[in-house]
Amino acid sequence: MKVLLAGCGDIGQRTGARLTPNYQCFGLRRHPQNLPDAISPIVGNMADTQGLEEILSAGFDVVVVTLTPDQFTEQAYRQSYLAGATALATAIGNIELKPKLVIWVSSTSVYGNNQGDWVDEASPTHPASFSGKLLLEAEQQIQSLPCAHSIVRFSGIYGPGRTRMLSQIKAGVGRPATPEQWSNRIHSEDCAGVLAHLIERFAQNRPIEPLYLATDCAPVTQHKMRSWLATQMQVELTDETVEQKSIRRCSNQRLLDSGYEFIFPSYKEGYLALMADQ
Repeated sequence: MKVLLAGCGDIGQRTGARLTPNYQCFGLRRHPQNLPDAISPIVGNMADTQGLEEILSAGFDVVVVTLTPDQFTEQAYRQSYLAGATALATAIGNIELKPKLVIWVSSTSVYGNNQGDWVDEASPTHPASFSGKLLLEAEQQIQSLPCAHSIVRFSGIYGPGRTRMLSQIKAGVGRPATPEQWSNRIHSEDCAGVLAHLIERFAQNRPIEPLYLATDCAPVTQHKMRSWLATQMQVELTDETVEQKSIRRCSNQRLLDSGYEFIFPSYKEGYLALMADQ
C-alpha cells in the first residue's frame, strides 16, 4: 500500500516510522532532503494545484496531510491550511486515479470556548481565534472531497522538541487553582500512533469515521498539571494569571471505541518519559 505523507514534518515522519516496512511511504515537502531513509522524498508544495495533480496521478492509496505554518499569523495559516486544503480538493477532483483515503490533521481550536464543558465530535464548532476559523474552513474543503476522508482534530501536542511547558515550569511559572483553566494534551508519539492506527483499520477494510477528536485520556487543569510537574522537577512555582480564551475538556471516546490504545494515556506518563530523555 502506498502512503503519501504530505507536509511530512515531525508528526508525518513519526507516522512513517510506524508504517514502514509494511507500507511504501513517500514524504511530500518543499525541501525533503533530510527525510529518514525509509520515506521516499517528493519535492512539492501543498498549495500548488497543478503540482499536486502530477504527484497524485502516480497513484496513492492513502494521503495523510500534516501541515505546519511557518508562523502563528493569520496569513501563514491561510497560506498553509486553507490554501493546502483548497489545492488538494481541486487536484483530487481533477485527476482520474483518486486516493482511496485522505486523512487531514486539524485541531481542537475549531471548538472555541466551551466554558469548561466537554466536547466531542458531535459538539458545535464556534472558533474564536483566526487559527480556529481558518482550520474549520480547511476542514470544510476536505469534507467535500470525492473520496473517503477522515479529519483528525489533535489537542495540544507535546513531546521531543515541544517542551515549552517544561521550560515554563523550570522558570517557576504556575497557574492559580481558580478560575479553572483546562488543558487537553496528546504526545507526539500518540499523534503518529493514531494516524497509523486509522491507516491500519483502512487496510483491514474496517470502517473509519469522518471525524476523530484525538487527545489523551486525562484532561487536567493547568494548576494541577503544573503543580505535579513542579513536584517532579523539585521547583517552586509562582502562580501567574493569564487569560485563557478557550476553555474545554476534550473526549477521546470515539477514538478509544475504534480500538486505539494510548502509549501515553495521560500527561503524567508522557512528561515522565520526556523528562527522562532530557
